[in-house]
Amino acid sequence: MSEKKAWHINGFLGILAIVVFALLGLFFLFAVNFSAGIVLLAISVLLVSGICVIQPNQALVVTFFGRYVGAIRESGFYVTVPLSVRRRVSLRVRNFNSAKLKVNDVDGNPIEIAAVIVFRVVDAAKAVFNVEDYEEFVEIQSETALRHVATKYPYDSAEEEGISLRGNGEEVSKHLKEELQPRLDVAGVEIMEARLTHLAYSTEIASVMLQRQQASAILAARKKIVEGAVGMAQMAIAQLEKDGFELDEERKMVMINNLMVSIVSDRAAQPVINTGNLN
Repeated sequence: MSEKKAWHINGFLGILAIVVFALLGLFFLFAVNFSAGIVLLAISVLLVSGICVIQPNQALVVTFFGRYVGAIRESGFYVTVPLSVRRRVSLRVRNFNSAKLKVNDVDGNPIEIAAVIVFRVVDAAKAVFNVEDYEEFVEIQSETALRHVATKYPYDSAEEEGISLRGNGEEVSKHLKEELQPRLDVAGVEIMEARLTHLAYSTEIASVMLQRQQASAILAARKKIVEGAVGMAQMAIAQLEKDGFELDEERKMVMINNLMVSIVSDRAAQPVINTGNLN
């Protein structure tokens, strides 16, 4: 089932035709031929049943005695197939906010996730005939696709090159859209945007995961500090040697040790004045 154009004419021309058939029917009914008059009046009544008004961004799906005859997309006043059943379908852009879903990420950690889906109907016939309720269909398929995508990635990736739900929102949203669009093609729906709106660890593990994140941040900071301390120690020794100070290996080690302790330590270094002989 796919959308096709239904027969329709301008509504004002249709009204003019209805009036003409009605006047001719009355004329024939009383002056010429009674049977012909009845037929003409019946035609005018049938045309009246085909009058319809279509609003902007709206489609009218027309069926005639159970047979799909087409759809009308142009907004305006029309006369279409008489005695037909017409169902209106909105073509406006809409959005669906999913509920907060509790799922497990690829590492098995329980997380809470939600998304907003922006969509519109592009094939009115599919939206009406291929699914029972296309709006409900969009909601259920969106939540199903969101659950599936959430299980493909970790919440947070320790490796910078790895894709994670928290660190790569654009990639995850693109994957969600690609996952969802084939599911909704059967309903004649186009996904315009799919984006995460909520992402968090579940309450039962939130405190533990916060501690892990803090520990990871501390380790990363310590790594930077150590790298900086080593560089400063190397620069200090190189500068002393450049200025003419001769240092043996033991004194170099003592200086490196003192610099490393003073820089890396999370507490202020306590100076010790040595009044003896370093030899």
